Amino acid sequence: MNILRGGTDDFFGLDIGTSAVRVVQLSGKGPVKSLARYGQVAVDRKTATSDSNVDKQNLAQIVSQLISSSGISTNNVAVGIPSEKVFTAVFDFDRLSPDELSKTLTYQADSMIPTPLSESKVDWALIGDSPVDRTKVEILLSSVHNKLVENKLDLLESIGLNVIAFEPDNLALVRGMLSPESSEAQMVLDIGLTSTDLVIVMNGAPRLTRSIPTGVESFVKAAMQNLGIEQSQAEQFVFKFGLSKEKLEGQVHQAIISTVDLLVVEIEKSIKFFQSRYKDMPVQRVVVTGGASTLPEFPLYLANKFSISVEIGNSWRNVSFSPNRQNELLAVSNYYGVATGLAERKE
Repeated sequence: MNILRGGTDDFFGLDIGTSAVRVVQLSGKGPVKSLARYGQVAVDRKTATSDSNVDKQNLAQIVSQLISSSGISTNNVAVGIPSEKVFTAVFDFDRLSPDELSKTLTYQADSMIPTPLSESKVDWALIGDSPVDRTKVEILLSSVHNKLVENKLDLLESIGLNVIAFEPDNLALVRGMLSPESSEAQMVLDIGLTSTDLVIVMNGAPRLTRSIPTGVESFVKAAMQNLGIEQSQAEQFVFKFGLSKEKLEGQVHQAIISTVDLLVVEIEKSIKFFQSRYKDMPVQRVVVTGGASTLPEFPLYLANKFSISVEIGNSWRNVSFSPNRQNELLAVSNYYGVATGLAERKE
């Protein structure tokens, strides 16, 4: 799904996160492309999210330097938009011709999105038959405020980039993390610094998307508060001991488990909501990525909670690369899902 459409196959993916900026460029044709360039650089959260001109200029410089140091060979770019800034939902519509459907959506979009239509960029995709009414079809609708897109566009054009598309992070993530051939219902969880992107996919199309305001930062804060330790030590403990009940006598587990369970409750609500609409398509698999995917025993905890297969995501699963780079790439694979998904777009 595009917020802004382009028309070139020579581009790279750009993920501007709250803690890092990442780029991925692929090469070749066909379903599996080769990794050409990739790179990341840490970024201060304030710089990444601020609206001040000084911070925007600093961010633009960081992006420019990363592109240069990574050896990116094109100025064309597909850019991710933070999922919490994008409204995405599935709606049922009467079966109409493409032209009639487009006109109907234009007329009705104002009542379906949370921001005024005149201030929003809207896009939609036909994803299949409605599971609740066979006379209707399902439409995936996305909208984002004009100001957000225009600000990002100005920032990137100021360093000579040609933005060919904006896409919600969670939709790019699905493309990067899952096999396009799978028809089963699967969930992708990207647990970032401040929030978790949740997407349930069926037949290759997102059917439920959510942004949950709980991330690694919440786990670290819980460890700080309940163990009475400083942030740096809390981060070390959370990533070293995670949810293990044996390591450090289970103290870290006890310190963060209530916060982890807040996230688990929201995941459970999402599964139940999905199941209420798609009654014959149980979620078969959960793919966990992002910072928290490497916490000891966290994937196992989810698997036991939901009795579902849980695996750690691999950003490079649909990308080819030299075997001698495997260790290098797998070490960072849980951080590149969005950037890789953007680079895998078909224009």
